[in-house]
Amino acid sequence: MKQIIDTLQHRSVAFVAKLDDNIRPMMLWWTILASFVCGLRLGAGPGLAASGSPIHLVSFLSYALLVAAPVVSLMLALHWFRDADRMAQPSTRLAVFGTWRPVSPARARALPLYGATGLMASLLVGLLINIPIRMLEFVTAIPALSGAAPAWLGSLYGLMFADAVLFSSLYAIAFVAALRHVPLFPRLLGAIWVADIAMQMVIAHGMAATDGLPRGVALPLEALLEGNIKKVLVSLALWAPYLLLSKRVNLTYRHRVPA
Repeated sequence: MKQIIDTLQHRSVAFVAKLDDNIRPMMLWWTILASFVCGLRLGAGPGLAASGSPIHLVSFLSYALLVAAPVVSLMLALHWFRDADRMAQPSTRLAVFGTWRPVSPARARALPLYGATGLMASLLVGLLINIPIRMLEFVTAIPALSGAAPAWLGSLYGLMFADAVLFSSLYAIAFVAALRHVPLFPRLLGAIWVADIAMQMVIAHGMAATDGLPRGVALPLEALLEGNIKKVLVSLALWAPYLLLSKRVNLTYRHRVPA
């Protein structure tokens, strides 16, 4: 059993190192693939086919921003967190479960459990996956705007676009924060989860107050928003205990070990 655990740990170390080394190539591939998907949507979108009107300039600009936002966010996060290992610990602890004693940053980095490996590698992958999921939800669920788009579609487009851009960017920032061992990572991710749930509610209330929303749109939208909330709640239930109690997380991000 110990040999299996050691093998998995070595693989996770190699995987995380590869992620770190390939952030910029990943940004390039994301730009290529996401641009291709958005181009297909613009070329075959219902907004053009159904109305015969040209796709609105807003759609071109919003799709460009949808592709660029995670890339810009990753680049900014790499800059913000370039000295992450030397960042100060927060003055107030929110993770108060368990009995811990602090260790120096140098001592923490020297211990075997230090690093975003092990189960943390799975969380890193989950954070990355949220980026294409958010983009694909928007691209597949919301038609491109055309000159003849009804008012309700403009409202829905704006809200869903804001959701896609905001949270693909925030999850990209959280990914870099986790990878670079930023002390504020656990509470940053918690805040993103809370904001994500709140955003789904904002969209639901906003569209409920919009006149003319067809029932054939309202029902799938409700299912989509409920699904997003459930995904966040599942993530919260799975990962919150780990982020609070894991020895690896407490050592890597809080510089403390069991007392």
